[in-house]
Amino acid sequence: MLPHSAPLCRRCRHYFITHDPRFPYGCRSMGFTSTRAPSQDVLEASGQPCMRFQAKAALPR
Repeated sequence: MLPHSAPLCRRCRHYFITHDPRFPYGCRSMGFTSTRAPSQDVLEASGQPCMRFQAKAALPR
């Protein structure tokens, strides 16, 4: 489970969905793909929440 302070990858401008069914999620900023949300891998590897999170721009209404 992600802690409440961890950013949500789906709201980040660097997050993307790949065409590889083995590694469906990716982070352009860190340059890797994963089987789960990239922020989970970052938290597990470093013990800190992702520091490269940048919110997506809001769509004009």
